[in-house]
Amino acid sequence: MQPLSPTTTLANLQRYVADMEKQRGFTDRTVIDQCLMLGEEVGELFKAVRKHQQLPISSTSIVGTVDEELADVLIFLCAVANRYGIDLSDALRRKEQHNEQRTWR
Repeated sequence: MQPLSPTTTLANLQRYVADMEKQRGFTDRTVIDQCLMLGEEVGELFKAVRKHQQLPISSTSIVGTVDEELADVLIFLCAVANRYGIDLSDALRRKEQHNEQRTWR
């Protein structure tokens, strides 16, 4: 696989994840599979944050760094979006348009 460019867009990232899944043989994973794995990665992110903040974690936990776990979460998030045909850039823009109409305080 080609490495990601420093100027990669979210759309490019989604395509990269789709290509990566094909190359690694993950295309048969269902949305449910990917969502469950996303949830597990979010848990690992929380453990990495705990570790970074020097909060207690289980001595048996294998925990990556915050940046590694964030990357894993992003990969699985893209994988779920890809399975639903959702362009995350468009989804973010639409959601922010909606949020601009809300009162936050």
